[in-house]
Amino acid sequence: MKLHSSNGLHGSITVPGDKSVSHRSVMLGALADGVTHVTGFLMGEDCLSTIDCFRKMGVRIDVGDDHTVTVHGVGLHGLTAPTERLYTGNSGTTTRLISGILSGQSFASTLTGDASIEKRPMGRIITPLRQMGAVISGVDDKFCPLAIEPGKLHGITYTLPVASAQLKSAILLAGLYADSPTTVIEPAPSRDHTERMLRAMGCGVDTDGCRITVYPPDHLTARDVAVPADISSAAFFLVAGAIVPGSEITVRNVGINPTRDGVLEVLRAMGADLTLTNRRDDGEPVCDITVRTSQLHGTQIGGALIPRLIDELPVLAVAAACAQGETVIRDATELKVKESNRIAAMVRELTRAGADVTETDDGMIIRGGKPLHGAAFETYHDHRIAMSMAICALVCAGQSDIADDGVVAISYPDFFDALRRLGG
Repeated sequence: MKLHSSNGLHGSITVPGDKSVSHRSVMLGALADGVTHVTGFLMGEDCLSTIDCFRKMGVRIDVGDDHTVTVHGVGLHGLTAPTERLYTGNSGTTTRLISGILSGQSFASTLTGDASIEKRPMGRIITPLRQMGAVISGVDDKFCPLAIEPGKLHGITYTLPVASAQLKSAILLAGLYADSPTTVIEPAPSRDHTERMLRAMGCGVDTDGCRITVYPPDHLTARDVAVPADISSAAFFLVAGAIVPGSEITVRNVGINPTRDGVLEVLRAMGADLTLTNRRDDGEPVCDITVRTSQLHGTQIGGALIPRLIDELPVLAVAAACAQGETVIRDATELKVKESNRIAAMVRELTRAGADVTETDDGMIIRGGKPLHGAAFETYHDHRIAMSMAICALVCAGQSDIADDGVVAISYPDFFDALRRLGG
């Protein structure tokens, strides 16, 4: 994919549905009694992997042409043994969350994924699931493939070593099959889509600050799910609108769940011109967001803010490279175990473009304001690196090339078309 600097981006778009909510709508819809109708579903490769896994366990799932999915629930105990390995592709969310569900089943199963998944840390879910009584093992007890045998689960209280919605959700979903309540204590709040959807389907969930308790239900009741536009995908266009001269972009129907809206807080701290309108709530809070070209300045990003914007940090690094002054990203070691080491990847690629960036143990220091130039950018087979560097290319002098541009299909298949429609 070849990109050039832009003279301005204009228009309004709706980005794909929230990836986290889409995954959970299929998983919990499958375990519910009744039919779950999902609108705004993200038809990206990761979410399609979740659909494939549950189909292999006997769940009928109908996929429409208009981003609608219909899940015919089989109930908490209605899944059937798969006749082959469950392949989760590139999806860490699928792998970790489904592990919690599979730990409570009466049949054996094996989870595997692509080369990236087989390098991502799974010991963090194996440890608490074993404490609950799960019979689960992996390569060196750390990596996929994961083998899960039938086990009798009991409730535990578990303090997470990191603020991770995937880890938290794996434990809470296993807790649906435990013989007593399960409590998770987070070091900082992480995205709460699992808790919201469980409550909506009739499961008892108590939240007291960073302490979340799930009570094993007799059943879940199907509920229709309207998936909001993914703020992680919207972030690319919010940054683009702020840094490309002469731009004004409106992104519609964006989910602004308070456990996910850290990108808005950081962009405002950097001086971005953001306007939020048409606020509403349908299980998840949403609004329309308009961004205009802004004079950005450096800021500090760290602490409890990190779990609220972990997936948006790569494109925020692009914003920081275009801002005046220094931006420090810290407490972000979790970026090292995503689809790629996103700290090293962003430092390397921004440096290619002429940015002044220094890698640290837990983040990076970006000294913004240097003129950027086009380059041949690598993606590391990571969708968020590819899209971040595409946004960077819009403010680089000369031509930029994005290798392996098809990787954006993991979360945003039409990303480059959307960029073109806005004038990129």
